[in-house]
Amino acid sequence: MDIISHGLWAGAVLGRRSRKEFWWSFALGMAPDLLSFGVFTGMMILGLASSPDWSSGHPSEAFIPSYVHLLYNITHSLVVFALAFFAVWLIRRKPFLPLLAWGLHIGIDIPTHSTEFFPTPFLWPFFDNIRVDGISWGHPVIFIPNVILLIVVYLWFFRAKNKTSRG
Repeated sequence: MDIISHGLWAGAVLGRRSRKEFWWSFALGMAPDLLSFGVFTGMMILGLASSPDWSSGHPSEAFIPSYVHLLYNITHSLVVFALAFFAVWLIRRKPFLPLLAWGLHIGIDIPTHSTEFFPTPFLWPFFDNIRVDGISWGHPVIFIPNVILLIVVYLWFFRAKNKTSRG
């Protein structure tokens, strides 16, 4: 799924109680992609990395630096997420619910990434070779309903919020 949709779904699902929880959920919903491909994009913008050739579709994963693969494995692993979630819970002595946005991101990515380009390594580091061959989030059968559902959900939220603030 695209990075903005991840943030919007996380905000819709986990951030409805307060503005602060919304923004935490929104940011943490985007974090797995920001911490992997975002780093690479920043390096390209700064001229510290060269851009792979995207002219004929997805570039070969061999042209993506190894640190991106490692960061992607870490940030898209349900194992790593669970360890981090429970570590934060132990430290705070209560769960930090917006952190569930990270797990939601992974859960959404599993069926919306194909094995052709960066399939979701949700069981990394234990089972690195188990990947789901989903339908790419860029395919119209996923992308168009996603956009429509996000619009409907947010229109419903804003309408419900306006009704409660007036009444």
